[in-house]
Amino acid sequence: MTAKPIPARMKGLNRAEICDQNFIEFVQEWDGAVDARPAPGEAVLEGSALDAASFVELLESQLVSRHLDLMARVLRVQNKVFYTIGSSGHEGNAMVARLTRHTDPAFLHYRSGAFMAERFRKLPGMDPIMDSALSFAASSEDPASGGRHKVWGSKPLWVLPQTSTIASHLPKALGTAVAIEQAKRIGHASPIPGDSIAICSFGDASSNHATAQTAFNAAAWTSYQKLPAPVLFVCEDNGIGISVKTPGGWIERNFSRRDDLDYFYADGLDLAEGYGQVQAAVEHCRRTRRPTFLHLRTTRIMGHAGTDFEIEWRPIEELVAVEAGDPLLRSASIALQSGLYTKQDLLALYEEIRGKCFAAAEAADKTPKLTRLEDVVAPLAPYTPDAVSTEASRVGDAEKRIAVFGSEEKLPEKLPPRHLAIQINNALHDLFCKYPEALLFGEDVAQKGGVYTVTKGLHKAFKNSRVFNTLLDETMILGLAQGYANLGMLPVPEIQYLAYFHNACDQIRGEAASLQFFSNNQYRNPMVVRMAGLGYQRGFGGHFHNDNSITALRDIPGLVVGCPSRGDDAATMLRTLAALAKVDGRVSIFLEPIALYMTKDLYEAGDGAWLTTYPAPDQAMTLGEGRIYEEAANDLVIFTYGNGVPMSLRAARTIEKKRGWKVRVVDLRWLVPLNEAFIAEQAKSAERILIVDEGRHSAGVGEGIITAIAEAGFAGRPFQRVVGVDTYTPLAGAALLVLPGDDDIVAAADKLA
Repeated sequence: MTAKPIPARMKGLNRAEICDQNFIEFVQEWDGAVDARPAPGEAVLEGSALDAASFVELLESQLVSRHLDLMARVLRVQNKVFYTIGSSGHEGNAMVARLTRHTDPAFLHYRSGAFMAERFRKLPGMDPIMDSALSFAASSEDPASGGRHKVWGSKPLWVLPQTSTIASHLPKALGTAVAIEQAKRIGHASPIPGDSIAICSFGDASSNHATAQTAFNAAAWTSYQKLPAPVLFVCEDNGIGISVKTPGGWIERNFSRRDDLDYFYADGLDLAEGYGQVQAAVEHCRRTRRPTFLHLRTTRIMGHAGTDFEIEWRPIEELVAVEAGDPLLRSASIALQSGLYTKQDLLALYEEIRGKCFAAAEAADKTPKLTRLEDVVAPLAPYTPDAVSTEASRVGDAEKRIAVFGSEEKLPEKLPPRHLAIQINNALHDLFCKYPEALLFGEDVAQKGGVYTVTKGLHKAFKNSRVFNTLLDETMILGLAQGYANLGMLPVPEIQYLAYFHNACDQIRGEAASLQFFSNNQYRNPMVVRMAGLGYQRGFGGHFHNDNSITALRDIPGLVVGCPSRGDDAATMLRTLAALAKVDGRVSIFLEPIALYMTKDLYEAGDGAWLTTYPAPDQAMTLGEGRIYEEAANDLVIFTYGNGVPMSLRAARTIEKKRGWKVRVVDLRWLVPLNEAFIAEQAKSAERILIVDEGRHSAGVGEGIITAIAEAGFAGRPFQRVVGVDTYTPLAGAALLVLPGDDDIVAAADKLA
């Protein structure tokens, strides 16, 4: 038997036009039997769980999604549209939208046009076509991102905008599911109903990503312990990732046999067949509160994006076979067989929706665009200084403080000076008195009180509902933080060492810190991430425990990084970071110098010069505010932070004796953003400048300091830089060979002489 020849037109390069014509010809040539037209509440086809009225709306949502894709391919070449990654073949995800609520937080795959079109029905007066067109056109009137990116998102519909192109949104989706239940445990007023579920869609190729696997593992780990985690993982399996095929049967084989991840399959290519299957998964997730994996069969037609010319790398026979499986052809067949549409009516609807999409796109093209830098960056790092200052200095409940600390006489501000670790601990107790929605979590932070006992006593004071251990997975710790923040809680996660952050950096860089930017400040996930780090641990660790890779933090847009070197600064800085989270929704890192945790002395053993009193709870530090030692000294000004502060103070004493210079030491305290005006003001009166930076030579904080000084016009001042070596930190005494020391600072001053 010879194969049916492929028509010449089917071999054309424009597969979008071919798929469009396929639908029209399919309807025109359909010759099946027509059933008795069902009533709105009756099954659309015999045996289907889908009623006729629901089918009509799902079909319209599918057509809206398809015509948005077709419109984007046409208008992209005219520079009226700037995004062509489409949803064609995935239109079955409209069923997930219909069977869930608009208050179920959704974290969506980029092929979610039909999901969005259907979810728009949940609230009156919303227009999925115009909203989508504004987003495609990068219009400043785009209600999702304000023209910053093409994202699926909606504040009223609880679709959190994101740019996740792989699987980096799965941890925060699981975190949000856990947060739904956590809110009940701590008595927090959640912004969504208590029986909500979190929805998270992704592709079959993305399911293999390490970030996806960490979410699946954490979901199973949670379920195994009988802890509710109502997340619906929707794997939209189209069998291919850009050009790399997923082995047949892999998704089912990999996910259907996991005891603590409940597996459901649904045919996303057939609304009549798949609707009941999707319904079963959604109802199971909502009822059992267990992590649920919905394997949704889809296909991908028209390529990965407008720039993906599949005909160049995929056999034409294969392309034609894929296009024959277009879910819209099956939906057209259901529409005609059920008698709900005649051929003429269905084609008229098809063209009517096409017209609406093109009209919306043309209208969106005429709307304002982002043309000013200040408008582009406005939602990235909001800062309202007066409100933050007021919140930071606001004192929590006085009786609660007394109860937590034991008595009025035991309040930390009434006790003798203590070292950094104790004052951080006191400040955390204070914050948890002040903010009942605050949660502290991470590895070993609960009963043990942390590796360095910094969180000692918090678990006893605030119980397991607010201070708890997590699995050993930094990606998931930060995913949980985003989930709690999404529902209005104040997460204070701990990353045990700065070096461990590198495993999970994208959860801050690509997800948490970007949310305000890509949602035009409609969504925020505020958090204060405690992170122990920097160098100078003696006799312990090597590079994992002596990590000076500060640049990994400084490169993240919108992030705030504070680094205290002494106990009183730590307390006032923490209050400000919490206020930045509460008032402006900011994501911040509280970088704690491990080597200074227990430091008591400065110049000589027993002097107690690095102990500080605890600042009264109404005192706070302004963002960007540095600390100056010997403000009137101008002969040499040393800029530093963290461990460099006590080193510089010791070196300053030696330099003064050796050179007779008066030395000013400037502790920046805030590493991101650097206060360039403050740096310039301190450099202005300096005869000589020395920068002590424990970061690496090629990538630390020093470059930013030098740039601030140069751009302020003070580049002519003699200066030297004392900085770490470009290497990993070795073990034991060898570590001190690659990190700056007191003698290095004195030697640099000698060079300036």
